[in-house]
Amino acid sequence: MRFRDLVEIVGDEPVFETGLLLAGAVDPTDVRRQLSRWCRTGQVQQLRRGLYALAPPWRREEPHPFLVANRLSPGSCVSGLSALAYAGAIPEYVAEVTSVTPGRPRIRETPLGRFSFRHLKPPLLAGYRREDLGRGQRAFVAGPEKALLDIVHLQPGGDDTAYLRELRLDFTALRLDVVDALIPRYSTPKLARAADRIRRLARDAPGYEAL
Repeated sequence: MRFRDLVEIVGDEPVFETGLLLAGAVDPTDVRRQLSRWCRTGQVQQLRRGLYALAPPWRREEPHPFLVANRLSPGSCVSGLSALAYAGAIPEYVAEVTSVTPGRPRIRETPLGRFSFRHLKPPLLAGYRREDLGRGQRAFVAGPEKALLDIVHLQPGGDDTAYLRELRLDFTALRLDVVDALIPRYSTPKLARAADRIRRLARDAPGYEAL
């Protein structure tokens, strides 16, 4: 396979997997050898084993970080601070993309950024939606209410009023009825305490109207 053939096949894909190149009468060993060579020359970026992106200027679509996160760990969902920032529920820009996964926790450093994955038990993997990220890219992302509860659940001291206040939550971007509906899934006193403290903070927040 020549590099121009690769660009023709995957040029419109933000990221691609090795399997996309193995259809038809091709030598898998040769394909993998070529990919390794193109990674060494900087024409292709390896994100994890079997997952790649064309390097600039050859790629036509810039991969959205949330799409990359989903593809790095199939079955994962973007959550935590990343999902809160995406929803406009916190003011800060979050450089690292945080996700939850039924698999083991890990951090991946890639040419496209840093991605962290926190473990959640499968029964807690609900409250996510497939978001349209533009230009045909989609990813599973937690709603802001679920993202907040995932933070509380996974962060030591995440139910402390001081910690919740430090998040500088924009309560106009959160629905407390949705928070209340999700709380029973966690079945922990920590989340029940957090819900009460979140509601108290919301009552004092400017512009918030209780449901």
